[in-house]
Amino acid sequence: MRTLGDPAELGRPAGGTCIALGMFDGVHLGHQHVVRQAVLDSRALGARAVVVTFHPHPLSVVFPERAPRLLQSLPQRLRALAVLGVDATLPIGFTQELAAVDGSTFIRNLAASLGRIRSITVGQGFHFGNKRSGNVPLLRTLGRELGFATHAAAPIHVGAERVSSTRIRTALREGRLGHVAELLGRPYALAGTVIVGRQLGRQLGFPTANLDVPELELPPTGVYAARVRIGTRDHQAVLNLGHRPTVDASAALPRLEVHLLDFTGDLYGQELEVEFVRHLRPERKFPSLDALREQIARDTQAARDALD
Repeated sequence: MRTLGDPAELGRPAGGTCIALGMFDGVHLGHQHVVRQAVLDSRALGARAVVVTFHPHPLSVVFPERAPRLLQSLPQRLRALAVLGVDATLPIGFTQELAAVDGSTFIRNLAASLGRIRSITVGQGFHFGNKRSGNVPLLRTLGRELGFATHAAAPIHVGAERVSSTRIRTALREGRLGHVAELLGRPYALAGTVIVGRQLGRQLGFPTANLDVPELELPPTGVYAARVRIGTRDHQAVLNLGHRPTVDASAALPRLEVHLLDFTGDLYGQELEVEFVRHLRPERKFPSLDALREQIARDTQAARDALD
């Protein structure tokens, strides 16, 4: 899969393009349904399947106070889309200028950039463009003019409720990791870049990688058994998400740090993808660093047991 920095990089394929259009935060079961329709169209028509997505979240630009925390980093989202068999993704930087573009102009500009569009697939309730002017009826009208088919993918339900990024965020905040995995169609994981921390874990004999995840929705604080992917290799880990009350009582925001079991190496600046496997215990304050060290040793063993 190619990630396009500019639509012109696709080279206006002779068979045209089949587009899946959306934010796709989380790439959950509903999103996968949308993307697979574009892939099916492309294979039937000899076209290229292209996912057009946005970053940051449009609400963070238009109504920042209403913007949700994301379920994935952009690189993680692109990897999840690649698994679905698309030929290319086009992540469009969302700006105030783009927010002012109406839905019709946005699609016309996309057609001018990508060449012949054979189909566009969106979710049934998807809106785009200035003042939410873009929707399924507009796409059908433009499709008749510009020569593309429009697919409005029906929502996917798990139980009685529709699968949505909002529903997943709620389940994640409540710590229902199994339900989150059910809605995503895969185990829940997040990704972030390793940054320099206070190196207290190293002093305690359990060096940790601190992840920078400022925009992401997080599960409840506590200690978790986890798997960490570095490149193509998975490593067992114990993860702490919280305010670290024993060593940093002033911390306002939760920190995410992972101790990789049986691993040595420099991880600074690398992106790690962390799968939360099992919640081991809530966060709590210990009377001393020695007591904390002993508990971390117990947490490490509990994580091994859970992962084995």
